[in-house]
Amino acid sequence: MSVEEDNYDYLFKVVLIGDSGVGKSNLLSRFARNSFNLESKTTIGVEFATRTVEVRDANLHSSAVGKLRHCSPPKTV
Repeated sequence: MSVEEDNYDYLFKVVLIGDSGVGKSNLLSRFARNSFNLESKTTIGVEFATRTVEVRDANLHSSAVGKLRHCSPPKTV
């Protein structure tokens, strides 16, 4: 682990899953970079972002992943 990764009291990992075009990447962008792009295109692949915030004297580090645009349903027998 790097020194930067050790500078938090709590770690949250979040996976955003949803249909194509519903705003997973924009939600991730708003939280991590405080930006929102109304004209953004559908993400192909995975988007990853992190942010550390201070809440009541505790550092919270969150890692979030926006999942794949297309997923195949699980195969059943």
